[in-house]
Amino acid sequence: MTNHDAAPEPQPQDLSAQDIQAVIDRILAKEEAAAAKGAGHRAEDDGDGAPSARRGGLTSGKALALSELDDEHGEYDGEQRDLEERRALRRTAGLSTELEDVTEVEYRQLRLERVVLAGLWSEGTLEDAENSLQELAALAETAGSEVLDGIVQRRLKPDAGTFLGSGKAQELKDIVYATGADTVIVDSELSPSQRRGLEDIVKVKVIDRTALILDIFAQHAKSREGKAQVELAQLEYLLPRLRGWGESMSRQAGGRVGAAGGGIGSRGPGETKIELDRRRIRTRMAKLRREIAGMKPARETKRANRKRNEVPSVAIAGYTNAGKSSLLNRLTDAGVLVENALFATLDPTVRRAETPDGLPYTLSDTVGFVRSLPTQLVEAFRSTLEEVADADLILHVVDASHPDPEGQIAAVREVFSEVDARKIPEIIVLNKADAADPFVLERLRQHEPRNVVVSARTGLGIDELKQTISAAIPRPDVVLTLLIPYSRGDLLSKLHESSSEIRSLEHTADGTVARVVVREEFAAELEPFVVND
Repeated sequence: MTNHDAAPEPQPQDLSAQDIQAVIDRILAKEEAAAAKGAGHRAEDDGDGAPSARRGGLTSGKALALSELDDEHGEYDGEQRDLEERRALRRTAGLSTELEDVTEVEYRQLRLERVVLAGLWSEGTLEDAENSLQELAALAETAGSEVLDGIVQRRLKPDAGTFLGSGKAQELKDIVYATGADTVIVDSELSPSQRRGLEDIVKVKVIDRTALILDIFAQHAKSREGKAQVELAQLEYLLPRLRGWGESMSRQAGGRVGAAGGGIGSRGPGETKIELDRRRIRTRMAKLRREIAGMKPARETKRANRKRNEVPSVAIAGYTNAGKSSLLNRLTDAGVLVENALFATLDPTVRRAETPDGLPYTLSDTVGFVRSLPTQLVEAFRSTLEEVADADLILHVVDASHPDPEGQIAAVREVFSEVDARKIPEIIVLNKADAADPFVLERLRQHEPRNVVVSARTGLGIDELKQTISAAIPRPDVVLTLLIPYSRGDLLSKLHESSSEIRSLEHTADGTVARVVVREEFAAELEPFVVND
């Protein structure tokens, strides 16, 4: 049963004249903005004959991946005390990259990095490449950086030495010098040699998309398990990228002094410092894996308790900043942190909810996904993503106001495949309907037949979503009449705690007569107490 059984789908001709005029005005505004944007582009040559586009509009307003709504919280989001604590730790402007005084050491992490973005347009359209760069800008803003400029280069494949072509790398150096940037962020994962080669040209720090996402995760992780998972992912990323200068490449040979001072067993070239660092990293990674494995049974125990009580589980998953936490707050009054930022929520949150007819189930809020989610994070957060793989139903939340919602859906389903969750029933929840284009909503509804249109901010469609969840979760289907002795009050208590439906209770001299609907697994346990009507 889908949401179409509850209410007929709106057709394009059902739009009122006022709605149609609003859509026309929006299209005209977009055309004017596109014309202005086109005027800001300038075709260039990167020295290899490949044209490229310069994005000068990244600094005007918020990046497209972030909501334009001024009021990001509703009455269901609670006091949001965690958000106040997080914003109190924001980086601040006005501190130099270079240390001029030793007392600045403790404040260095608070400086506001000024960054220039660089992307490659190797497939798809220019609009796709610019959307990807806009998302990179949103990631950089979430990490606490100030985005100054960005470039997109048209190139069939990345340059093996510097990622960008030689001419474009030199132009990037000029942009960095003109804007006073101290960091370049590349919209792809760089090999160690590409990063080194590009740094040698632009003369400032170069990081890639993966390092940026890991940095955001490191800022937002709060739980012990979340911090361990992020550290493991960072070490896996760092291990092949260690670099050594000077003494880092010198040999370490224990306490040996001179050519033969070490005695038997200590002769030879010894171990370089960079090799020592690698060994320490591998040792730390092994310890973190043991710690994460040790935390796993606690979650499995809680999950087993829910399964033993036959409580259906519903996982809220989707692209980052699609509104998953806001939806959880709207459905359960959970009061979890909500922020207009990418990857605001890392630690999974599980809350109890009920269907309109009183059937209990659990709702799990999970970490958001993103295009090209680093494989290190997928592996490190695999224990967390098991909440999705073990669910009975997935609410796939989509930001319907985003420029490329279909791309978000494809990226999330790719991660579903990696954690073996593609066979689980899925409901597409088209969120932010109050800010979305009605034609885009209709297009998405045509492509995704099992859908619900909602707005977690205004409450639009929430009742329909609850009805859809109620119809989709597994329900008890075995009808029994039981005579439960008064000495077995534990069974009656279990009937109340589980997802069983109690239709009537009657207390008699011999015990409690209960007419119930239970699951097949529980019916076998109740077999000795079944009576004929």
